[in-house]
Parts: sequence; C-alpha cells; structure tokens
Amino acid sequence: MLFTLKKYIGGLMLPLPFLLLMMGLGLLMVWCSRWQKTGKSLVTASWLVLLLISLQPVADNLLRPIENRYPTWRGEQKVNYIVVLGGGYTWNDAWAPSSNLINNSLPRLNEAIRLWRDNPGAKLIFTGAAARTNPVSTAEAGARVAESLGVPRSDIITLERPKDTEEEADAVKAKIGDVPFLLVTSASHMQRAMNFFRQAGLHPLPAPANQLAIDSPLNPWERLIPSPVWLMHSDRVGYETLGQIWQWLKGKSGEPGQE
Repeated sequence: MLFTLKKYIGGLMLPLPFLLLMMGLGLLMVWCSRWQKTGKSLVTASWLVLLLISLQPVADNLLRPIENRYPTWRGEQKVNYIVVLGGGYTWNDAWAPSSNLINNSLPRLNEAIRLWRDNPGAKLIFTGAAARTNPVSTAEAGARVAESLGVPRSDIITLERPKDTEEEADAVKAKIGDVPFLLVTSASHMQRAMNFFRQAGLHPLPAPANQLAIDSPLNPWERLIPSPVWLMHSDRVGYETLGQIWQWLKGKSGEPGQE
C-alpha cells in the first residue's frame, strides 16, 4: 500500500503533471472565482516553466550535475557479478525481445553485456519484481533479452521480488554477500543506488549507463525548439530529486553509520 501511494504521489509531483495541475488550478481561478489575476499569473508562470524545461540547454544543464558524479566504467578490476537494476518494461511475445525494455532498461542491459564480455565467467544479476497484471517480472524480462543477445542462461541470475532500489540492495546482499560487484543503473540514478547498496554493507563498483545530458554537437534547431525528449530529461531531474529527498528522510543517504 505504501509503495503504491508513494508512486502516485511522486508521479503527480514530477514536472509535467505538477505544471499541468498548476495550469488547471489557474484556469479554475480565471473562470470560476474572483481571483482572476492570480489565476492568470499561475497559468503564465506554469507555461513559462514548462517551455523552459522542454529546451535542451535548460534540461541538460539541470541533469548534467546529477549524471556526472560517476564516469563510465573502464576499470581493470575483474568481478564475478554484474548487477543490473530493474527499470521500465513490458512483455509481449510478438515483439522483438529488446522492444520490451522501455526507456532506461535497454541501455542498462547493453552496458551490462559489454561489462560481462570484459569479465569472462561473471554472472549477470537482473533485479526487479513483476508490474501489476504482468506475469513476467522486470528481472525475467531483462534475462530473456540478454539470452536473445547471446548470454547463456547459466550466466544469468534473476532476483524477482524487489520492488525498489532499497529492496534490490537487500536481495543482492542475501544472494552474493559482500563481495565487490559492478552495479549497472542509469547515470542519473547511480548516486541513490550507491547510497542504498553501501548502507546495506555492500561494495558496489559504479558502472553508469543511459547518460542523457548531451555535451556533444547538436543541430541548432534541436537546441532551440521545445521537445518531449528534453522534457523527459527534466523529468529525470524531478524524479531523482524527489527520490533523494525521500532517501534522506529515511536516513539512507550517507555512508553506513552516518544518519
């Protein structure tokens, strides 16, 4: 119940739904109250913020500091386990396998397979419970796509009970103990994930994937025209900021023993 409530409340506080709620409230004031000036100001401010966070320079400048805390893993330390955190997914047998990994999940899996090839004999650990009404878990969906890309099932471990990052850390600890391992998740999510795994007494090596904030060249119009692509980048900022606040409130944002 708490998990579902957290998802609903958190979802409504993300940039797009929150700004749409503010615009709706402003329109309500304009049409149904004497607070027309306040309503107009609220609609105007919400529209302006929505415009700005849909522009590449604004969105990526907000996202870049969150993503750049850990570089792409190019270390030489060999590991026996590579943990891939669950993300967006569905499962439709009629689709190409990789089409079932939505948004952040496919880049995480691609990076994990690259690291698996660099660590012969390592096991890929996929985590994540099943979404409501879906008989296939997040972990199993990742495992099936990895198999379709040449990873033998004998090199795959699935942890299908965890519903969030904190539970994923506990499940990994129960499975492999405190040995070092590569932790693969989205670059924007890595700091929160590292906090949870370290708090659980584990020794993760950060291997970020799915970097989104762009420093490399783009066409001028791509920087100047609002786009849902850049709005999604701003959404990641909102999502991770809310997640970090929640983590801090739970006392899980520091090293073990630091509340």
